[in-house]
Amino acid sequence: MTVTISDIEAARSRFAGIVRPTGLVLSQTLSRMLEAQVFVKPENLQKTGSFKIRGAYNRIASLTASEAKKGVVCASAGNHGQALAYAATMAGVKATIVMPEGAPLAKVAATRSYGQEVLLSGPDYQSALRKAKEIQAQTGAVFVDAYDDPHVIAGQGTVGLEIADEVDADAVLVPVGGGGLLAGICVALAARLPKANVIAVEAKGSPQLSASLKEGRAIALDTPVDTIADGLATGRLGQLPFQLIQNHVSDVVTVDDFEISEAVLLILERLKLLAECAGAAALAGALKIKSKLKGKQVVICVTGGNIDINLLDRIIGHGLIKMGRLFRFAVDLRDRPGELGKLLKMIGDMGVNVRAIAHDRNRLDVAISAAEVVLELDTRGPEHIAALHSCLVRHGYAIRVDSHQDVPWTS
Repeated sequence: MTVTISDIEAARSRFAGIVRPTGLVLSQTLSRMLEAQVFVKPENLQKTGSFKIRGAYNRIASLTASEAKKGVVCASAGNHGQALAYAATMAGVKATIVMPEGAPLAKVAATRSYGQEVLLSGPDYQSALRKAKEIQAQTGAVFVDAYDDPHVIAGQGTVGLEIADEVDADAVLVPVGGGGLLAGICVALAARLPKANVIAVEAKGSPQLSASLKEGRAIALDTPVDTIADGLATGRLGQLPFQLIQNHVSDVVTVDDFEISEAVLLILERLKLLAECAGAAALAGALKIKSKLKGKQVVICVTGGNIDINLLDRIIGHGLIKMGRLFRFAVDLRDRPGELGKLLKMIGDMGVNVRAIAHDRNRLDVAISAAEVVLELDTRGPEHIAALHSCLVRHGYAIRVDSHQDVPWTS
């Protein structure tokens, strides 16, 4: 069993007019940052919010009449389930989507909105996979693997065809979870852009590709996965993807959650695109190996945009703190009229906006004649914070900053 360039071309013909090509976007911002010519492949703008519709539709369109009557079932961290639910609904096929209990609410709600059954089972993708296999055995439904399926891989490989249609890339960075997208792109580029280096980017909390390459075979991790990039948290690499990947990937970059969250924020603020954590992983990888990409034509695959809003809020908060644009501190004030107003006027005179304030005079670790004030401020950067700190200290305020918050001064 394998996937060829002919299979990928057939998939593109099969869903022409249904799956939209996502044209490359030349990013001047990323080009400056990486000192390269950087193009973004915005699959977050695809129907259902990710590249997954390509493989899901190709698989549904390939069902025989008898298979279609039995319906389909899959396990998914979210995007594959959404795509399969949408494709199945379009084709009039019954689908059951099994997702982990901790799947992002946005993905669960979106999947249900396509009119198919969604079940939540277990803490992670592997637990959902076992449940989906049970349903397959009980009902006879066709199991559609998220990545270890030749039709799915062929559909995902059309991303590679579209890249080759537009640019003679030196390097293409692709996030990897189970390996379906990476495998498809490897096959497509081996045929269309054989000189391009395909660089895989995996999450530190789910490093199944590097583990598999080390073992020389596709393996499942024997430790729990732990990453905010739920789309990469498969815990195993597909057997077929591994066969297609092992001789075509030039490098594997491992990125942690902090690097991923910074990439999400960068894409949002500078490219005006909303990417989920898995979708932003390729950019995180590019930033990590900047020196290797200098002067090259680079394509970064932004693979999805289905991020949970609560997670996005946390990412934005962490990112603003790290960039020095959000500053939190506590200070004890004498509990008498005018003291808080004096502090706030000083802060305002420094051009700082107060985002939130908490005033507590009942803390046991604060003097009876004092009150603790906790302030969250909008600032312009580390230099602005340092200037504010200097001003407050000069006027006798002893401020306390959380030890986890970087500060642009030494104590």
